[in-house]
Amino acid sequence: MSQFRHLKWVGRLVAAGAAVVFVATSCGANGSTSDATPDRLSVVVTYSILGSLVRDVVGTSADVTVLMPNGSDPHEWQPSAKDIETLQHADLVVTNGLGLEAGLVDVLKQAQDDHIDVFVATDHINPRRVGEGEGADPTDEDQAVGAKDPHIWTDPSVMAEVVKALGEKLSSINIEVSEQAAKVSEDLLTLDHNIEKSFSALDPAQRLLITGHESLGYFARRYDFTLIGAIIPNLSSKSEASAADMTSLIKKIKTNQVRVIFTELGTSGDVADSLAKDAGVKVVEVSTHVLPDDGSYVTFMTNLASTIVTALKS
Repeated sequence: MSQFRHLKWVGRLVAAGAAVVFVATSCGANGSTSDATPDRLSVVVTYSILGSLVRDVVGTSADVTVLMPNGSDPHEWQPSAKDIETLQHADLVVTNGLGLEAGLVDVLKQAQDDHIDVFVATDHINPRRVGEGEGADPTDEDQAVGAKDPHIWTDPSVMAEVVKALGEKLSSINIEVSEQAAKVSEDLLTLDHNIEKSFSALDPAQRLLITGHESLGYFARRYDFTLIGAIIPNLSSKSEASAADMTSLIKKIKTNQVRVIFTELGTSGDVADSLAKDAGVKVVEVSTHVLPDDGSYVTFMTNLASTIVTALKS
């Protein structure tokens, strides 16, 4: 970090007074993961799945800190004072964008206003837009038909584009990772090919998805699945399902002869079980927002695809 920026933040913290210091100190450990080492460039990532790929690209070339603990719902998570301070001292902040990190919108805007480098992953892809019949809220411009979908990480080929652009950005701030970024991007395309092959046994009539919220749009687009509906008909898990939503979804399930409801982080188990009972289908839990124990994006996507193909074939 430049001396100017360092002095700027020190001045701001001093001016904020002892109350801010107390708040930041009292927050204690917040679950964020960091490889911080003094006097090295710092990369701060907003959520765990994106953080996994950033770590793969950066390696030992810089310190990487992930703000949201693995298992947190990025739609719901709110930063602590310590998280905000960590972000404010970053040399580069890597964020998903498109409103995914709702609790960080104002913080990220302030960081950009203060000339902190922010890399927005969704600025470097062709974003999927909400389609007709997906059930998004027509009264909310961020959810209505045509709204941009933030759930980019369920398509490895999209993440390969993000990694390529990230490598270029890191190189521009003297974190030279060109070779590693190229390798990670190639590995993602291999993963994408392997997942596509794993679905070869499914015919189009089986490629039907009902999810907890509208989270698998990129996955469906890439692997030729049809989105039938969602328990929470919204791009965010913060919303709630209404009785009318449930009635409509049961009708869709029966009309399309859907056999499985996939639930995920942010989905009410009681609501899913009640819906499944009324519709006569089974419930299968998938991990759409949480990294596996090994922290690997490859394992995450492999597990997601395997769970879906096994559930739909049985």
